[in-house]
Formats: sequence, structure tokens, C-alpha cells
Amino acid sequence: MKLKSYFRLTVIVAVVLFSGCKEEKKNPNIVIILADDLGFGDPQVYNSESKIPTPNIDLLASAGMRFTDAHSPSSVCSPTRYGLLTGRYAWRTELKKSVLWMWDRPLISKDRLTFPKMLKTKNYATACIGKWHLGWRWPSNQGDGYINDSIPIGDWAYEGRNQLWEKIDFSKDLGGGPIEAGFDYYFGDDVPNFAPYTFFENNKLVKMPDLIKPKDMYGGPGPMSEGWDLTQVMPEITKRAVQYIEEQSRHDKPFFLYFTLTAPHTPIAPDDKFKGKSEAGLYGDFVHEVDWSVGQIIEALKKSGEFENTLLVFTSDNGSPQRDGTNMEGAIASVKRYGHDPSRPWKGMKSDAWEGGHRVPFIASWPKKIKASSESDQLIGHTDIISTVAKILGIESGANTMGDSYDISSVLMGEDEGNPIRQSIVHHSGDGTFAIRKGDWKLILGKDSGGFSKSLEIEGIPVDTDGQLYNLSKDPSEQNNLYTDNPEKIKELTALLDQYKTVGYSNR
Repeated sequence: MKLKSYFRLTVIVAVVLFSGCKEEKKNPNIVIILADDLGFGDPQVYNSESKIPTPNIDLLASAGMRFTDAHSPSSVCSPTRYGLLTGRYAWRTELKKSVLWMWDRPLISKDRLTFPKMLKTKNYATACIGKWHLGWRWPSNQGDGYINDSIPIGDWAYEGRNQLWEKIDFSKDLGGGPIEAGFDYYFGDDVPNFAPYTFFENNKLVKMPDLIKPKDMYGGPGPMSEGWDLTQVMPEITKRAVQYIEEQSRHDKPFFLYFTLTAPHTPIAPDDKFKGKSEAGLYGDFVHEVDWSVGQIIEALKKSGEFENTLLVFTSDNGSPQRDGTNMEGAIASVKRYGHDPSRPWKGMKSDAWEGGHRVPFIASWPKKIKASSESDQLIGHTDIISTVAKILGIESGANTMGDSYDISSVLMGEDEGNPIRQSIVHHSGDGTFAIRKGDWKLILGKDSGGFSKSLEIEGIPVDTDGQLYNLSKDPSEQNNLYTDNPEKIKELTALLDQYKTVGYSNR
């Protein structure tokens, strides 16, 4: 009996020690959840008047730190994704406005240091699951090579763009994409409103496109795989992200998951089980599905024992376009008609230089290091995530290439003592309008929003000066233009922006 007891005790001790080793990974897992077009005022934890239930996002905020002055590097999609993965503003590339369009080549150059490439130096497993929207090299059906190497990037009016798919061999391996950018694994729907309408896995299409998208289905023209269902994109990529966490938790090495949601971006396509769950129409229901997806990731991390040692960041790539999903033909019905303001309390919307275009929810959780239910009003940007992780992991090599990235690890750890990490930040709108913020002052180098509000005439009217200057501490809703009264401040901020453009960096 004593011998049996000894062996039983040995087994128990071994299990405990093994579990302890698993919990004490040297480096944390990194999970970034990037929502697509989620507004500052969508989650209830950011807007007490939100008409959308967001219990999981709210729970994540209670487990970590909620930022109130966080900004995407652009107020539209592709440039923000570039900035997050490289630590550089995308306007330093050839993409000077708007986003990548169907069949564009990669925006990230092959030799550019990226988040996954950096983490591989610390033996991380890396995956991108969800929306990519940073370009591919599409193989030609006329022999070797790619059909889009010489196409002007981001030029939506390029003649013949919509017919380029006719020159593509979809059975061949694609070039570029997440694998070239450094990820070990990719699964996703590259851009839900762009062809080809099918899932991608690594450098292949999961199912060959064998149909042409119906004209009454939202999105650009082009090929689609049979059975394609927009409502199943979010459930599928969420399932894949959960599976990845479960698989990686069985290994000793840490993992990086860049989980890029396709919601609540148009096409507004919530799964049936989410319809009617909000008081803000189908748009609100789609945001509620975003919250469900966040909850699935949290649950997977907790079940696998990885939550405590995971730096989990949840944010959005830009502000909300405020589209009501009941209108899918291009005409805009504002979701505000439900009494819900996705930008509250800020002026503007997606694509704008106004705050509603780029001020976004940003929550960071890491139970071992970040104080629960904490809040920060530090000025930060998505480009700062990569330098922050580099600091946490003790990575110095390549830091000089992250020219617009600041280390905010002291803020996360509660060690900043209120001192501002960033003195300034650059904003960039959909039409390429620049704005620069320094302290409380914000200068917009244009007469209007620089984005959707201008063309849709939803917010405000053009000003009668050459630009806009606001003091956000006194005028957070950007109503009182001080441009004509402060020539010295305009001169100061213009010179600072010009410096950032000229020297190629803004972080030193």
C-alpha cells in the first residue's frame, strides 16, 4: 500500500509541476483582435447609451486596461493594417490615400520587418486568421509570373481592373499575402466585399471559384465559389481562431494570433442567431456578433489555461461608417435612426480626419501584468503595439525600422506616472487629408472631413478657412474652428508634420 501511495503521489506531483511549467511560459502569447469598422461608441463599456449588447468586450475591459485616446493610423482599412504590422504609417509607401483594391499587389515589401517576423526571433508560432486586405501576387494563366506586378496600387479607376480575374490561374499558389509577410499560417476571407468570394488557406484558395457573383449580392464584380455564404464568414474564422488557440496551447512555445474580424464592415451579414439581438438594426446585430467572437477567444484562452499569460489586445481598424444594413445598394441610411451613435461622443465617421474616423476602442488584457479595471487617457496609436511587444520581449534588433511606433509598456504595467509617452500623432483620412495632433491641439490640413462625411453630407459643412484647428480639451466635438486666430500654432504643427514626412520617422 505504501508503494502504491508513493507512486500516486509522484504522479500528482508530476502533473502539478507540468501544469506549473505550462503556466510559466517564459514569454506571453500575443493575441490581437482587430474588428473591422467598429466605432468608438459601439461597445457599451465606451458608450452608456449604446443600443448593442457587448458583454464580452465589457468583460475584457474589466479584466484589463481600457484606453480612451487610442487611434488607428488611418481612418480606413489597408493603411491601418500596414501600420499595425510594421510600426510605420502607410502614407510612407505608395498608398497615399484610400485602400488596396481588387487584385492589387502586396503593400508590405518583402524585406520589411513585420510583427510575425519579429516574433519568430523569439520562437513564436504565428498565425493570421480573418481579413487580410494587404494585397497578393495573382498568378497568370498565360504562363509564369503574376498579372498585377505593374498595376498602380490603390487605383480603383484603373481601366480593366474588374476584368483582371480573367487572366488569373486560381489553381496556382498565390504570391505575397500573410505567408510572405512572415506568418506561419493563414486562413480567411481576404476582403468580404472583393472577389474572389471564397476562403483562402496559406497561399491557396480553399475552393475554386466557379461562378460569377450575382449582381444583387453586395461587393465588387468577379468570381465566386459555389455555396458561398456571407453570413458564415464570421462563424468560420472564429471557429478557426479557437482551434488555433487549442492546438497551440498543447505546445511549449508561445504563439501570436492576429485575428482580423470581417465585422461590422459591409456587407452587413450577421448569422441568423444574432439577428434581432440589438436595438440598432442589422448593423447592431453584426456588432453583437463581434462581441460573441471576442467571447469565443476569451473562453478558448481560459479553457486552455493560456488566458493569464496572454497579452490580448482588442481594437478596431478605424471608425464606423454608420451604415444601416437594411440598405445594401449603396444608398446610406444612418444607423443613428435607431438612436444609436457608433461614434459617440466624437464627430465624424470612418474615413474622416475628424475624431470619429480614427479614435477607436482599445482594450489590453494580461492578468499577470496589467491591472484589472484600469483606464488610461494616454495618447496612443496602433503603430505602438509592435514596439511595446518588442520591449516586453527584450527585442532590440529592427527597432529603427518601426519609425512611427512608441513603446507604451510602462503604461500597460501602470508605471508611467501620468507622463505622456507620445507628444504627437499623425492622422490620415480616406482621401489623403493629413491631420496632426500635439497635446490638446489638432490641425487638419483641409476644409472638410477628408472622408465619408464630406461625400455623404451626414456631418457638418465645409469650413471657410484653409484648414481646421481645434483644442480638443475644450472642444472635443470639433465645433469651434480656431484656425484664423492661431497662426503660430498652425505654423508649429505644420512644421512638425513636415519634419515627420521628411525624415521618415516620428518616434524620436
